[in-house]
Amino acid sequence: MCNTQKSGGAVGTVLIENDRVRVTRWDFPQPGDCTGWHRHEHDYVVVPLFDGDLWIDNGAETVISSLTIGGSYFRQAGVEHDVCNGNDGACSFIEVELLEASPRG
Repeated sequence: MCNTQKSGGAVGTVLIENDRVRVTRWDFPQPGDCTGWHRHEHDYVVVPLFDGDLWIDNGAETVISSLTIGGSYFRQAGVEHDVCNGNDGACSFIEVELLEASPRG
């Protein structure tokens, strides 16, 4: 489902970065634009700025994630995936990475 003909296309702009958090706005200008394969080193929260779908390739399958504006979600460190725009137009979200050590150790 992710457009394998395109390498990336998504643009990440760091809005805030300090010892505790990194806030990045991810913009997907075109349908099929992707972040590229990556692994999250920190726990993080995503806040969608659109209503629509992202295609999440986790290496085993591609899952459609239907999102709504402001409908945030949390994931723990270690997630590996490629995130792609599954919409007919542009979409964006805010990602907040929690840089401090996890209380789990």
